[in-house]
Amino acid sequence: QVQLVESGGGSVQAGGSLRLSCAASGTTYSVCYMSWFRQIPGKDPERVALASVPRGDPTYSDSVKGRFTASQIVGDKTLFLHLQMNSLEPGDSGSYYCTTRRCGSPADTDWGQGTRVTVSS
Repeated sequence: QVQLVESGGGSVQAGGSLRLSCAASGTTYSVCYMSWFRQIPGKDPERVALASVPRGDPTYSDSVKGRFTASQIVGDKTLFLHLQMNSLEPGDSGSYYCTTRRCGSPADTDWGQGTRVTVSS
């Protein structure tokens, strides 16, 4: 089992920045990918950043490319995936979830509880 804890959400004005953090613990040796997803009301869930473990090499959705930066830290028993979000727009408002995908799985296997981001105009 992998446990995920997100932090760092909050409210900010358009053009501002927030940094989300995710800590994964448990059977992290089985994890091959970490991601940040977001759920914006009225829209399908969107994977905004994907990083392979332990290499990193994050990729981004087109909607956040150039504004969001993911950084991964691989500890002995804990994995971290931070998401620096700059130039935030009201359309970025939603719930953000950290996920992991275990090696060999075709889909994400573990989800955090989510953290809320609100961007006001």
